[in-house]
Amino acid sequence: MYKTIEQQVRKHIAPPALRREFRQHDFENLHSFCLLIFCVSIGIWILFDLIVSYRGGQGFTYLSMIFITVMAILTIVLAFTRKAGHFDLLNLVFVAVITLAMRLVIEGLPVDIRPAWMMLGASSVLYSISVLPVRRWSFFAAILVTWINLQPFQVPGLHVLDLRGTLFVCYGLFLNGLILYTYLKMRRAKLYNFYMSKLLLEQAYVDVLTEIPNRRSFMTKAQTHLQEDNGQNRYLAMVDIDNFKKVNDRFGHDTGDLVLKRTAANIKASMTEFEYARLGGEEFVIYLWGLSQADAEQRVAALCQRVREDAAEHPVTISIGLTRILQDDNLTHALVKADEALYQAKHGGKDRYVLWQAQAQANL
Repeated sequence: MYKTIEQQVRKHIAPPALRREFRQHDFENLHSFCLLIFCVSIGIWILFDLIVSYRGGQGFTYLSMIFITVMAILTIVLAFTRKAGHFDLLNLVFVAVITLAMRLVIEGLPVDIRPAWMMLGASSVLYSISVLPVRRWSFFAAILVTWINLQPFQVPGLHVLDLRGTLFVCYGLFLNGLILYTYLKMRRAKLYNFYMSKLLLEQAYVDVLTEIPNRRSFMTKAQTHLQEDNGQNRYLAMVDIDNFKKVNDRFGHDTGDLVLKRTAANIKASMTEFEYARLGGEEFVIYLWGLSQADAEQRVAALCQRVREDAAEHPVTISIGLTRILQDDNLTHALVKADEALYQAKHGGKDRYVLWQAQAQANL
């Protein structure tokens, strides 16, 4: 199963909506990590600036204070940022500021070691960007900004054709290639994993044939509603397709599958604001809330009529057992009562609904 889904994912490009969902999900998961990267970057830069300023005799200038203030503000903004698209722009601004700040400090070093420190600074920034949840345009823009601000050939006396210059060019190309490969591979792998998790979740909670929720999904959601809807009128309806076995025996299982899909589509269209699912076989279940008894009966009666009047090949009817969920009822007890009412509907003529009554059950 896992291998089949993996092959399906790799053969299909993730739709744009899924990619947007993935980017937001990835950013939310890594939000604290992004904050950590910003804070650590500021901390390391301040330490380096202090070392160069006091041990190198450069002095801690007002420009250093401006850079610290701007980076601190960007970090605070990140703490309140909740959208991945906003982080793409925020990260790009942060990269521009911190690379300029690095250049300020590096210019206080001796000329002969400045190119090496520029390459070291660029390496650190580019590696950090590669593991952050940014889109491609932001990633490539950050690379461009980094090399504009920390390009070692802006140091006087360093030329491309020199030995040191050639080594820097080779290292820069190797670094860019490695960072780019790592970024693209990591993003692709994370997108595949997110895509597969979505498909596996659908397999677990959606009925494959009818494409509506399955029993597991319904039991989870209905149980949540039972705990939250204590003050509302709540009803449970069990739905069964009449004479479904005869349809299968006479026309085959393919036709039976079509009948199941059509019935599920009618339930979905009629009960779209409520919880519904296929329990198994030809049985479906609906959880209704916020309705009076008359309204609940009207809704299930309308569903019976809709299925009956569905102008399609191999028409069918349905029977429905409806019960009100009392204050002390649990989901299992409600299902039992709805099933008892369904039994009455099936044995009382079919193509109708029956409301569960305690007195009626006592007479059975």
